[in-house]
Amino acid sequence: MSLLGNPIMARAILMLIVPAAIILALLLMRALRRSLEDDATLPEPSLRSMQGVPIDLYHTVIQELKQQKHEQTVLTQAEQRRARVVENLNQAVFANLPSGVLVFDLHGIVKLANPSARDLLGFASITALRAEEVFRTAVANSDSPSQPADNTLVADVVRITLHDRAPRRVRTEYRTPLGQVRHFAITLSQIRGGDGNALGTACLIDDLSAFEDIRRQQQLQGQISAELALDLRTSLATIAGYAQQLASNRDPDLSRQLAEDISAEAARLDRHIGGFLTGKSSHAITSAAAGGTL
Repeated sequence: MSLLGNPIMARAILMLIVPAAIILALLLMRALRRSLEDDATLPEPSLRSMQGVPIDLYHTVIQELKQQKHEQTVLTQAEQRRARVVENLNQAVFANLPSGVLVFDLHGIVKLANPSARDLLGFASITALRAEEVFRTAVANSDSPSQPADNTLVADVVRITLHDRAPRRVRTEYRTPLGQVRHFAITLSQIRGGDGNALGTACLIDDLSAFEDIRRQQQLQGQISAELALDLRTSLATIAGYAQQLASNRDPDLSRQLAEDISAEAARLDRHIGGFLTGKSSHAITSAAAGGTL
C-alpha cells in the first residue's frame, strides 16, 4: 500500500500543508503592506509633478473657454441692443414721416401703413385692404410718356409696378370715404429681396392739396386780372369818348351831363381797381364764378 493511500499519512500531510500555506499568505500580505507604505511616503513634489501638471492645464483650458463664452455673450447682447435701437429708429422714422407710406405684397394687399397714410387716405385702419379698396376710382394722371396713360386707375398702377422695376410717379384727385377731395402725388417702386425677386410695391403719398389750392387761386387771380384789364380798357374808352364829345360840344346842359358821366365812370373804375388791390373785387369774382373758373 502506498503512503498516499494510507488515510493517516494523508491527514498528516494535509495538516502540514495548510499551516504552511497560511504562513506563506501572511508573509505575502506583510510584504504588500510594506510596499504600500513605501509608496505613501514618497516626497510631495514628486506626486505633484506626476499629477498636478495635467490638472492645472485642464483648469486653464476651462477658464479660457469660460472667458470666450462670456465675451461671446457680451458681443451677442451688444449686437441685440444695436439691432433693437436700429429697429426702434426705423419704426420712429416710419411713424413720423409727413408723407404717407404704404407697402403692398405680391397680391396687392396692404401689409404696412404709417399714420400719415391713414390720415391722408381717410382710413382708421388700412392694413389688409386691397389696392382697389384703398384707391377705389382714383385716376392716375401723368405727363410723362413713360408713365401710364391718363385715365388709368391708381390701383392698376400698383399692380403694374409689382411686375416692373421702373418706378412710377403719378398725380391723382382722391376722394376720402368722408367725401373730402385731396390731390396727391404718388410714387410707386418695386420692392426686391436680396435674391432680386419682387416682394411687393412701396407707395409714397405726398399731399399736394395746399399747392393745388394756391395754383387755383393764382389761376383765378390771373383771370380776374384779365377781366379787370378788359374792364379798364372799356372804361378808358368810354371816358375818352365822353371827353371828345365834351370838347366839341357847345350846349351847357349836354356838357354838364357828359362831365357827370365821365365822373361816374371814373368812380366806377376806381372802385374796381380798389377792390382788386384789396382782394375784394366781388364783381370780378362773381363774373369768374359765372364763367366756371372757380
